Amino acid sequence: MSDDEPQSLRSLLEQAEEKQAALATIYSTTSPEYSETLSEAIKAYEECRRLVSELSIFSPNESADDIATSSLPYLLVPFHLAELLQKTPTFSPKERTEAVGHTRNYYESFLAQLDRYELLTGEHAKLLARYNEDPEHFTTVTGPDAAAKRVSKIANFKAEKALKEKLALLKRNPRYLEQGDEELVREVHLANVEFCVHKTFQELESSSRELEMLSHAPTAPPAHPSAPSDPRHRAGAAAPTDGYSERLDAPLGSMLGRGGPLLAKNGKPLQPFTLVGNRQELKKGVFRPGHNLPTMSIDEYLEEERRQGNIIEGGGEASYYRPEPDEDDMEKADADTYKARDWDDFKDENPRGAGNTLNMG
Repeated sequence: MSDDEPQSLRSLLEQAEEKQAALATIYSTTSPEYSETLSEAIKAYEECRRLVSELSIFSPNESADDIATSSLPYLLVPFHLAELLQKTPTFSPKERTEAVGHTRNYYESFLAQLDRYELLTGEHAKLLARYNEDPEHFTTVTGPDAAAKRVSKIANFKAEKALKEKLALLKRNPRYLEQGDEELVREVHLANVEFCVHKTFQELESSSRELEMLSHAPTAPPAHPSAPSDPRHRAGAAAPTDGYSERLDAPLGSMLGRGGPLLAKNGKPLQPFTLVGNRQELKKGVFRPGHNLPTMSIDEYLEEERRQGNIIEGGGEASYYRPEPDEDDMEKADADTYKARDWDDFKDENPRGAGNTLNMG
């Protein structure tokens, strides 16, 4: 920025950029912190825009080459204001329509200023002419059929990607990081302006579609419908004060907070009350995880399985060692001998393959 610019303008732009960057770090867009930061960023950019106008940083008698390199970032102030206004929360179609209208005004101001300096060239100049012809139905996609529109969308995407890569490449240049090469710094600022112009036309197309949808949105019903009310309700203010009422049950407002017992001796409720037996249990379960929590530890589970006989004992190294037969146990030896004889007799009577008449297997 030029030396004759006041320090307040420099610091104001830096403050606005910091607030805008801080919005990306706030998780919830509905939090008070987000709303406060957004409001502060908008105010900072609006004040910066006012000072730029008062100090005549840009003159209609100048050309793009006459703009100081340090003054080029001020060209983006209307663009940043439009971006921030686009994020302003609204609560009705009418409010949203007004917000989109203000956003488009800043985008148009941004493009008009660049057009005066002849910084819009090539495809961007054609898009501006097309937008001025029909702002309500503006679109960056052209073509008679769906295939041509698809090709146009792909071209827009590739152009945006190329601009991003060019800007990132220039910013990584050591000469730019050292701020020693004014020519390179100027090239970076102009590349950033070109990228913002591309985004501006994309946002103008989006706002045109949004305004069209908002124009068909149903109108909100009145907050207080003027339907004829019950005469008894209208006469409520003049109700007798002697306690007489045509209602069979007492009004709830007169029963709440009057104290006394809840139930009569015969069990009839005397005033409204709430059963809170498991209220604390329900309250504790609000922030519990969605899955069922374990009711026992792993050791307790294994112990229960062992008690039910579902765990097979044995195995391991102990299964390799067979107990040696007791030579003194004659009954066990005789039983094993008879069992072996029976098995030999069975094999003699049923030779291998005797029943396989089809010779299968």
